[in-house]
Amino acid sequence: MKRIFTRISVLAALCLLTINVALAQNITVKGKVIDGGDKTPLPGVTILVKGTQTGTQTDVNGGYSISAPANATLVFNFVGYTALEQAVNNQTTINVSLASSTQQLEQVVVVGYGTQRKIDVTGAVASVKGEDINKQPSTNPISALQGKVAGVSISNNATPGSAPQITIRGTGTIYGNTGPLYVVDGVWYDDITFLNPADIASINILKDASSQSIYGVRAANGVVLVTTVKGKNGNATINYNGTVGLQSVTNQVKMTDASEYATAVNEAYKINGAANPLFASTNLGAGTDWYDQVLRTAMINNHQVSVNGASEKSSYNFSLGYVNQDGIITNNNYKRYTARLSNDFQVLKNLKVGYNVTGSSSKSNNAPASIYRALYTAAPVVPVFNADGSYGDPNNFQLGNGSNVNPQATIDFNNSITSKYRVTGNVYAELKFAKHFTFKTSAGGDFGQEENRIYTPLYYATTGQNTKISTLSIGRTETRNWILENTLTYENKWNDHSLTILAGQTAQRYKSYTMTGTAQNVPYTRDGDLYLSLGNASGRTIEDSGSLNTATSYFGRINYSFKNKYLLNASLRGDAASQFFGGSDLWGYFPSVGAGWVISNEDFMKDQKVFSNLKLRGSWGKVGNAGVPINPTTLTVNQSAALIAFYNGIANTGASVTTIVPPALFWERSAGTDIGLEMGFLNNKLSIEADYYNKKTEQAIFNIPILGSLGTSNSVLLGNQADFRNRGFELLATWSDKTSGGLTYSISGNIGINNNKVLNVTSGSNPIDAGGDGLNNAVVPTRTVVGMPIGSFYGYQVVGILQTAQEAATSGMPGARAGDFKYADLNGDGIVDSKDKTFLGNPNPKYTYGINTNFAYKNFDLTLDIQGVADVDVFNANLGNRFGNENYTKDFYDNRWTGAGSTNTYPSTSLAGGNNNQTNSFYVESGAYIRLRNIQLGYNLPQSLVSKWKMQKLRVFANAQNAVNLFGYKGFTPEVGGVPTKAGIDFNVYPMFATYNIGINLTF
Repeated sequence: MKRIFTRISVLAALCLLTINVALAQNITVKGKVIDGGDKTPLPGVTILVKGTQTGTQTDVNGGYSISAPANATLVFNFVGYTALEQAVNNQTTINVSLASSTQQLEQVVVVGYGTQRKIDVTGAVASVKGEDINKQPSTNPISALQGKVAGVSISNNATPGSAPQITIRGTGTIYGNTGPLYVVDGVWYDDITFLNPADIASINILKDASSQSIYGVRAANGVVLVTTVKGKNGNATINYNGTVGLQSVTNQVKMTDASEYATAVNEAYKINGAANPLFASTNLGAGTDWYDQVLRTAMINNHQVSVNGASEKSSYNFSLGYVNQDGIITNNNYKRYTARLSNDFQVLKNLKVGYNVTGSSSKSNNAPASIYRALYTAAPVVPVFNADGSYGDPNNFQLGNGSNVNPQATIDFNNSITSKYRVTGNVYAELKFAKHFTFKTSAGGDFGQEENRIYTPLYYATTGQNTKISTLSIGRTETRNWILENTLTYENKWNDHSLTILAGQTAQRYKSYTMTGTAQNVPYTRDGDLYLSLGNASGRTIEDSGSLNTATSYFGRINYSFKNKYLLNASLRGDAASQFFGGSDLWGYFPSVGAGWVISNEDFMKDQKVFSNLKLRGSWGKVGNAGVPINPTTLTVNQSAALIAFYNGIANTGASVTTIVPPALFWERSAGTDIGLEMGFLNNKLSIEADYYNKKTEQAIFNIPILGSLGTSNSVLLGNQADFRNRGFELLATWSDKTSGGLTYSISGNIGINNNKVLNVTSGSNPIDAGGDGLNNAVVPTRTVVGMPIGSFYGYQVVGILQTAQEAATSGMPGARAGDFKYADLNGDGIVDSKDKTFLGNPNPKYTYGINTNFAYKNFDLTLDIQGVADVDVFNANLGNRFGNENYTKDFYDNRWTGAGSTNTYPSTSLAGGNNNQTNSFYVESGAYIRLRNIQLGYNLPQSLVSKWKMQKLRVFANAQNAVNLFGYKGFTPEVGGVPTKAGIDFNVYPMFATYNIGINLTF
């Protein structure tokens, strides 16, 4: 019996082994993949055996063949479609259809404190995927949005490590922080320079007041919602993304050479009545090309590696990033290190907890603050170095010490370093209960430190560039911000109804502390470290300052849908901010309402063949601005020994009121209306979205000039001074399709039209001047008045050039000479003076547009993006701000006035002083441009080859940014930002450069 049992056991074991071997054996699976909508074949679909690196791709007819275990699971992936998993179950033929992930009805977008289906959104929300952002290798993700979103204007500051300036539907506020609110995974920020673009899953921009109002106090300039990459189901995957590239200056301004410069200066001397020319000979050759001397082709490296995965109970994503970017100026460099970790844990069936944390560290060797102005003005007759090795000195050529310096000496003795450290993130818990309720609590923080160190050594380079005492200045700023948020959401669907109710509470604190120390006679140590304590004690100073702002908020929102046809959204937020403590307006309330009608879901639309989607929506809302200083209404006095009053024979030091303060500030509010139409044609191959908006900022906070005769120390008065409006139209059209030959493509175009206008100023006809950044006579080139756009250029209208001395004498312009600008006598009184100034241009772009395309054929992909602005002006302050013998542009030299009849457009070379450097229309130029923003060609190595190397994906690509720039502006770039009241003034702007990269995307 025992022997029989043993034989049965052995036989059973052999049977089980045979079954396992059979199951483990691979079988060949064939099939076809088609579009779930129009049933056409899908070429280029990736098929992987789940949990392995084994995979293949479909051919031009959608067919595939793969070897897989009989009990395996196949994963089908294709860009623009929802991933699909299919069990093999011993099947040798598996045909599948993939559903488009971009269907209008099911596309999910991120909104304030949640998500919604695109079809359910009643406000204006634009969404950009992380994969589209990463196709423009950039150190800042916002830069990659340029030209991709209608109504969003972005000005890039090319300085390494800097953040671009973003404006959403025109200027929202004037005073304080004029940038949008960034919300990263629920935490509020003023910028996202700490984020690696490869860590971003999507960016959603809230453009209208209805979608923004849930963020109340901080939403006046728009809201940018950033969702970072989370762990995905499946085994751990390792991703590497890296680029290496070169940056080179484009559209470089051509300056005169030494001979031309000498000719021009001699002409100016003659016109100004000098007895002798400055240069005895103008045959000086080419001289020094200062741009060629100082500018360089710079390297940039950008690398990121991440580990991503998830199980049934948890998910994780960890990444490390490194950026090393050289500036186009010698010795300018920026390095940044980032680390990000996120985890989500399904602790219980209804309880989920998680955290996100990002750390960043950066160091920048800064270029001299005025180096680009110095390069523009430097005289080409001055050598970089003399024969004895000393620096070329402008004073040796009797050029004086005005704007003429030796730029090489400026760079060589520049020692300015900025170091930043930042840790940000949040922890959260999410509890689902009673079937329809979700409670979420989150605590986030932003903790950082920035240190700026500037050291000027003891040196002698030129007559105007030397110091007899070394100076060290160190400034350190600490930020300690936190935010606590609690939300309760009720969500229910029954019959034809869908209802979501959100209630929430927020508490925030923003704290900063700054300490600045200076010391003289600080020696430079061998290790490069510098310490204030090594300087003279007598010359050492320390100053500190800080701020503490707090806010508490309550908010709620209702979303209702009936039959997926009729949509309603309403929200209300109340904010109390410490900036307004002590006033009568501590609390601000920000309501909104939106409605939508999905016309294509109506019964009467079922048989029509024109629209695959048709939706009408409208919204109204209010948002606020708390970006103002705390306690600006405190009255201060000045005590002085010169003010003595005697009481009962006792001398008392008097005091004088030296400032005028406004009454208590109250909330600046912006009310906006939006009407939108969304259309889809041909099964949504063609989609069109159009919006009209009207946004009015009420009781905007401005600085208004006050009369100096009042004897106060402040020249401006801060207060709720004006109302202004932004009104415009946006259009987005996208065509997506694929051909029978296997080409998949999408072409998208967008345009935004915005008109800015000041409606009311409480000071009546008093203008709001910008202050600073004018010509050398300190005249400000902008003015903000009722009926005009904010920061409009203002000055004299040039109507020609005075050709003769007689014409100059009868021009009505005191001190005018032949060769000077001829200004229009607009009031006809025979005298040209300040009463004849007029508005010359608008720095606020009217049109912004972009064209974005994607093509994929077999293993190749191509991305091409074009971006531009139109109907905008730039003030060329570089050309007009002169103190004497600065250099001239080649354009000016070739077209200058040289005598009667030579030109009626360009003045003589005598630009410093007199009438020629007055703010006038000659210096106002068109800022319109169109550029090839990005072009990228990629190639995915065949899956069969990649699998042999134990990889899932290997893609190589070449990329070019800003390679082609078309504009008529006579400076480096018309892309000139600035605060709203003095935007578009080109003075020491960082030159535009093109970047050429090669890169790799690798997945294990």
